Amino acid sequence: MRRMMLIMFVMTLAPSIGTAQSEKEHRGQGYVFVAPGAISSAGTTATLHFGVGGEGLVQKGLGIGGEIGYLGPVRGLQEGVGLLSANGSYHFKNASASGKLVPFVTGGYSLIFREGKTNGGNFGGGVNYWFRERVGLRLEFRDQVFTQGRTAHFYGFRIGLAFR
Repeated sequence: MRRMMLIMFVMTLAPSIGTAQSEKEHRGQGYVFVAPGAISSAGTTATLHFGVGGEGLVQKGLGIGGEIGYLGPVRGLQEGVGLLSANGSYHFKNASASGKLVPFVTGGYSLIFREGKTNGGNFGGGVNYWFRERVGLRLEFRDQVFTQGRTAHFYGFRIGLAFR
C-alpha cells in the first residue's frame, strides 16, 4: 500500500518537474479523480473508481501519460482491484479563444491487478476547464475493456481536479 501511495505521489508531481517554460506554455499536467460508473459483463454492477495520473505533452497537443487507481463495486468496495494505465492523448489546445476549455481524447493500455493480473485497453475523452492558470476542472468519460474470458467493460464518468 505504501508503495502504491508513493507511485501515485510521484505521478502527480511528475508533470510539474521539468524544464523552464513560459507562463502560457504548459507541457504537462497532473490530476486526481473520482468516477462513478459500472461494470458491464454478464450483468451491470455500479462501481466507484478513484485515482491519480499525469500527462506530458511531447509535441503540440500530443501527449503521453499514466495513472494508477482503485476500482471496486459500490456495494463491497473492499473487493476492488488496482488499475494501472499507460496512455497516449491528444489535447485540442486551440479549441477556445481564451484557452480555458481544452477538449482531449485518450487511449492505451490498462492492467488490473489484485491477486493476479489482467491486461486490457482503454479509450475515452473529455475536457479540462482551466478556471485558474494552474488549476482546472477535469471531466472525462473512460471505458476500460478487458477480454480475458468474457469481455468486460469498466466505464465511468470522471470528475476531477487538474493542475499544472
